[in-house]
Amino acid sequence: MADHIGQRIATLRRARRMTQVDLAREAHVSLSMIKGCERGARTPGSSTLEAIASALAVDASRIDHGYKGTSRRVHTALPAISAAIAGYEFALDAPRRPLSQVLADVDIAVAWRLAAQYGLISTRAPQLLGDALAHLHAATGVDRGEAAGLVIAAARAADAAAYKFGAHDLSARLIDVMRWAATQIDDLDVRATVAYVRAETFLAARAHRAGLIVLEQALDLAPAPNGEVSTAVRGALHMRTAVMAARAADPEAAYGHLNEARTLAEGLSESVYLGTAFGPSSVRIHEVAVLVSLGQDHIGRALEVARQWSPGEEIPAERRSGFWIEVARAQLWSGSPDRAFDSLKAARRLAPQHVRQHPWAREDIEKICRLKRSDTEALTSYAEWIGAV
Repeated sequence: MADHIGQRIATLRRARRMTQVDLAREAHVSLSMIKGCERGARTPGSSTLEAIASALAVDASRIDHGYKGTSRRVHTALPAISAAIAGYEFALDAPRRPLSQVLADVDIAVAWRLAAQYGLISTRAPQLLGDALAHLHAATGVDRGEAAGLVIAAARAADAAAYKFGAHDLSARLIDVMRWAATQIDDLDVRATVAYVRAETFLAARAHRAGLIVLEQALDLAPAPNGEVSTAVRGALHMRTAVMAARAADPEAAYGHLNEARTLAEGLSESVYLGTAFGPSSVRIHEVAVLVSLGQDHIGRALEVARQWSPGEEIPAERRSGFWIEVARAQLWSGSPDRAFDSLKAARRLAPQHVRQHPWAREDIEKICRLKRSDTEALTSYAEWIGAV
C-alpha cells in the first residue's frame, strides 16, 4: 500500500512541476518524510497525508484510496474544541508556551482555514484555543491586544471546521468567544471583523432578513475607511451584507452594498486583512454570489462574469472554490449540466474538503446525475466521493 501511495504522491507532484523540496515546504513536513513516502519506506499518518494532499491541491483520497475522509477526524475533535471554550471567561490555566510560539501556530491555522483544511484545523484547535485564552487572561498592556487577536484567530479557525461540518451550535459558541475577546480591546476594526464572521449564524439558520439588519448595524459602528485595514474591513462587511441582502430577496440593498464594496476595493491590492480576503477579485467573486442568490433574471449576468473572468492565485483556495460552486449552480440553472460539472471539478481541485461539505455542490451533482442519461465514470466517481449516491 505504501508503494502505491508513494507513487501517487510522486506522480501528482511531478504533474504540478514541484520538486520534493517544494512539496515538503508547501506541506509543512520534513523533506525526509516526502522522500521516504515516495520510496515506499514510510507511510504518512492522517495529518501528514492531508497536509501533502493540500499542498498538491487534491483530496487525501486521491493519494490513499482507502482513506475514510476528513469527516470522522473533525467530528472526533469537536467535543475537545467544545471543552476548550467551556470556561473561556475564566483564567483556568497559566500560559504553558511562549506567546511567540502560539502566534506562529495560529498563523498556520489561519492558512489552513483559508485553504479549507478542516481536518488539520480540528486536530490542533483545542490546544490553540487553550493556549490563546490562557495568554489573554494573563496579558497586560500592549500584549493584551495581541493575545485577544490570537483568541479571535484561533476561534475563527475552529469555527470554520465546526460550521462546515454542521456543528452550528458549537459554531455559534465559538463566535461568542470571538465577540467576548473583541470586547477586551479597543479596536473597532477587530469588532467589525467579528461581525463579519457572526453572519454565519444567520446564514446557517436562513434568517436572512435578521442577518441583514445585524450586518447593517455593524456597518454603522464600523470605523471610517481611513487606512488599508479599516477600508478592507468595511469593504468585506459590505460584501457579506450584499450576499445577505440577496438571500433576503432585496436586490436594491444587495446591489447598493456590492457597489460600496467595489468602491472601497478600488484603492487596495487583493490581500488578507485581519483574516479576511478583500480586494477587487474578492468583490468580483461576491458579485457572482449575489447574482446567483438573486436568481432568475440575474443568472445571465453571473454567467457573463464567469465567461470574462476567473479568480487567480491571489485569492485563497476556499474562496476560489466557492466561486466555481456558485458558477456551477448558475450553469445548471441555465441548462448546461456538462459545464456545471466542469466547474464543480475545478472547485474540487482547489479545495476538496470545502466542496465535499458544501450542500449546493452535493445538490447540484445529484441533479446532474439525474439529467445525464448515461453516467460517465468521472461523474459517478464524483457523486460517490461527495456522497450524492
